[in-house]
Amino acid sequence: MEPETTETTTVYREDRARAKFGGANLGAACFGWLVAVGMTALLTGVLAVIATALDYSGNVTQSDVQRAAGSVTLVIALVLLAVLLVAYYAGGYVAGRMSRFDGGRQGVAVWFVGLLVTVAAAVLGWIAGDQYNLLDRVDVPRIPIPTDDVTLGGIVTGILVLLGTLFAAIAGGIVGRRYHDRVDRAAL
Repeated sequence: MEPETTETTTVYREDRARAKFGGANLGAACFGWLVAVGMTALLTGVLAVIATALDYSGNVTQSDVQRAAGSVTLVIALVLLAVLLVAYYAGGYVAGRMSRFDGGRQGVAVWFVGLLVTVAAAVLGWIAGDQYNLLDRVDVPRIPIPTDDVTLGGIVTGILVLLGTLFAAIAGGIVGRRYHDRVDRAAL
């Protein structure tokens, strides 16, 4: 016969388990980041298929972009932001679901892993120089926007991406963590 569990012993057990297993889980954060990267690739692919189905032409000239710079930049920024928000929400959800405690913290860890990998890739690209620039070696359709000029819109987009993905990953981690709460309630 199992001993009777009171609310006090349940809280004590949960506090003890949180002290032992709580905090950021690096494994969950890495898997969450991998999900975020995979979702980004999948959503970008889906958007490319939709653009192709709508007969969007990838042959945009520099003068076309300059004529409609504001609307092109705004649309690209919004689509980029939406894709990244969904992807990091999913990554945070996975990390929160994989970890027993601290779903929001798991989301922050996913975002931090993504930030570290992005910074490392940028530093390696800067160190390696143009000889290893794969986009210049592969003929892929790109919008011909100059990359050497930093604009106010680019800075605002960067800040929105950083903060948006952080909050999306935290929200995903919190929602993923709720699964464990439902299991705990069912067990009592």
